[in-house]
Amino acid sequence: MKIKLVSLFYLFVFSVLFAQEKKVLPEFSKAGFWEVENAGRKTYNFNLGWRFIKSDVKEAHQKDFDDSKWKVINCPHGLEYITSESTGGNNYQGVAWYRKHFKIDEKTSQKRLKLHFEAIMGKSKIWLNGHLIGEHFGGYLPVVVDLDQYLNKNGDNVIAVWADNSDDATYPPGKPQKGLDMTYFGGIYRDVWLVATNKIYVTNPMEVDKVAGGGIFTSIESLSDKEVVVNVKVDIQNDDIKTKKLKATILLKNPNGKVVVSSDQKLSIKKAKALQIHESLVVDKPSLWSPWSPKLYKLEVLLSDDSGNNIDGVATRIGLRKIEFKGNDGLYLNNEPYPGKLMGANRHQDHAYVGYAIPNNGQYRDAKILKDASCDIVRAAHYPADPAFMDACDALGMFFIVATPGWQFWNNDNPIFGERVFQDIRNMVRRDRNHASVILWEPVLNETFNPDDFTRKTHHIVHEEYPYQGAYTVSDYGVGGHEVFDVVYAHPNNPQLANETRSIFTREFGSIGNADTPNRIHRDWGEKAQLYQANQYAKSDIGIPSWDMICNTPKQHVGGAIWHSFDHYAGKHARPFYGGFVDAFRQSKYAYHMLASQRDVSEENKPMVYIAHEMAAFSDKDVHIYTNCDEVRLTVDEGLEIYQKQASRKYKYRKQLLRKWAERENPPREYEVKRESYLSHPIVVFKDVFTYRGNKNYIKTITGKGTKASFLVEGLIDGKVVASAYKTPANNGYKLELRLKDRNKTLTANGSDFVLVEAHVLDKNGNTVRYNEDTIQFEVTGEGAIIGDASIVANPRRMEWGTAPLLVRATTKAGKIKIKASLLDPGINTIKAGELEIESTPSGDVFVQNEIGIEPTKQ
Repeated sequence: MKIKLVSLFYLFVFSVLFAQEKKVLPEFSKAGFWEVENAGRKTYNFNLGWRFIKSDVKEAHQKDFDDSKWKVINCPHGLEYITSESTGGNNYQGVAWYRKHFKIDEKTSQKRLKLHFEAIMGKSKIWLNGHLIGEHFGGYLPVVVDLDQYLNKNGDNVIAVWADNSDDATYPPGKPQKGLDMTYFGGIYRDVWLVATNKIYVTNPMEVDKVAGGGIFTSIESLSDKEVVVNVKVDIQNDDIKTKKLKATILLKNPNGKVVVSSDQKLSIKKAKALQIHESLVVDKPSLWSPWSPKLYKLEVLLSDDSGNNIDGVATRIGLRKIEFKGNDGLYLNNEPYPGKLMGANRHQDHAYVGYAIPNNGQYRDAKILKDASCDIVRAAHYPADPAFMDACDALGMFFIVATPGWQFWNNDNPIFGERVFQDIRNMVRRDRNHASVILWEPVLNETFNPDDFTRKTHHIVHEEYPYQGAYTVSDYGVGGHEVFDVVYAHPNNPQLANETRSIFTREFGSIGNADTPNRIHRDWGEKAQLYQANQYAKSDIGIPSWDMICNTPKQHVGGAIWHSFDHYAGKHARPFYGGFVDAFRQSKYAYHMLASQRDVSEENKPMVYIAHEMAAFSDKDVHIYTNCDEVRLTVDEGLEIYQKQASRKYKYRKQLLRKWAERENPPREYEVKRESYLSHPIVVFKDVFTYRGNKNYIKTITGKGTKASFLVEGLIDGKVVASAYKTPANNGYKLELRLKDRNKTLTANGSDFVLVEAHVLDKNGNTVRYNEDTIQFEVTGEGAIIGDASIVANPRRMEWGTAPLLVRATTKAGKIKIKASLLDPGINTIKAGELEIESTPSGDVFVQNEIGIEPTKQ
């Protein structure tokens, strides 16, 4: 086997200079911490250049095993690409192997070296140079292994990972995939980091297994508008052969990066021992964290020796906020009643084509979609999320409910299952305890009938691991042992809750039930189907809980989460879950825009109007408008009719005909006045205003004058137009237009990041032709590549609802990417091709690799 090896020393030098030249700032934590410059610790990106095979191979753990014919891939990696309609358990389950060859330069080899896998799906074993150094059961929490004992400091090294995502009832979730409402996508599907420290260092709580300890642990002791007291615990380990004296410095920096509090402690730490330091920091004139003002502080811990040299340094981000669930009085945030209801959505972590292997920027983009859809809380379904998603929730201002892995399964036959659940609970608290976004801990197995004493113990474990104010557990009402939990899950208006004194949250509402629930709507099913889904999520007429229903509950009922935000795969169903308000590619449905309209206008949230109507032959006579403005004015056919309605919850609906066509003989039509909704911004419905006129651009009135068939919708606040939308009937397709959907998170050249590009079919007036089903061929050149090919129906791709999605992955070199879309079988009079040029930006990471995976052209 011949593998070209690049000197890691030169790679380090190049990467560091490259990152410094571009001034790339960190956007996500790494290996459980945020980096501190020049602090004695280095965290390297270990994602690139893994050799991979999707099968079980004997002796693949041996250092000299010949893997030269294996694929070269980059992590995050999900074993395979799958079609967007894959479901019913057709994904691969079984053993896969990963191997990575690497060298360490002389300076780095003197450090303590550990690998931090953010997650490996299923059960896994890890070898270094043929020696077993780690074994793990569970696919959603970190795996940390020590490299020092078997590391070759002067030559080649090989990490080998055996990963198995097949069914196994001995660890959670435990349920066979064929009966699971989600999927066990496999692989090393989150980031891998190589952490280099000196022999005295701040520990990783995922590794040291200390109750309420390890790493950095922050908690809020007291909070007011004038002053916040932050308690800090730091766990420090000495792996040196001598007792050492050192200084520990704690710095708290405000959202602008200014140090507002600092403290120093002189310490003596014995050889091969650990110690904890405690500090209380008083912050004057604090910037408090909330969903509408997500201000984050950075807490840095620096360890230095007698000479003032930095030994180690790490940081964590915290939000200064106080959460209180006050039973009948509801939720309090920062000593004030929470304004309104805390509304949001559930979120599974899979994505079209790539399964679970979503890069960090993709995690942020998912969070941004949810925030833009008026979600101020996200419930994990049904396992801890990627650390990058948690970082995004902190930064964007979304609360998060952390859930232990589990779904409708309990193992009565093997007690090891329960013990592994307990360990998962401890690890999820240790990993996520410092996040500002965490509001509830859900330690119970979702929808599972397990022993009562087990349920009670899950609650107690959370409070053992987080023994301070602000830790709240939650469980379904009525489950055995639920009475010890701090908050309960329940549906609105449940008569069994008459005597309940705890605060209540609805964990799932909307598209709950069987796979054929009527509001599980594929985006391509069109206007009427999407309208139905949006209406049911807003205000159901079939008796299921809705956004409106939850908003019309006492303050004891603090909020709820839609099931579900994104279309996703499932092992137990013959088709994917279609109940998302965006699809598996993150393309929007009407319901997304309806939810976006629930966000009040503010400095951060712009006024908006959206016309949920396509002006097609089979469109409804009623016109639905989503808006966050106070009033809406609809102008039909360039002034043939003009109607206006008040749209905000703070006004009652009224009907108003401002003007009619002067020569029109018929009197103005009357409009039904809907009763006031409990939505912040009810859906505005102009009834019986659309008549299909043969899809012509121009119509003739009874005066013989010509006017354009059109809708002009204007949103008004304080009588002034602040937002507008204009629509005309779509004609035949004329050209393709490519649109980048990066959610303001630029594509990063790190070998894993990818973005959605939508190809739209437009007519000559710029309208998206929704009912077009041409097949599109994509081409990409430059520093990017297409994810998927014809084998997974990715390229070519048939149009659905007027668009065709394309996923474009960045290379490791920043630069321009040219994208072209054309008809698969073009002709003289067919739709014209479209082109788009985008550009990726440099990564701030320092990489360790001998090879780099390249996006395959065939799967």
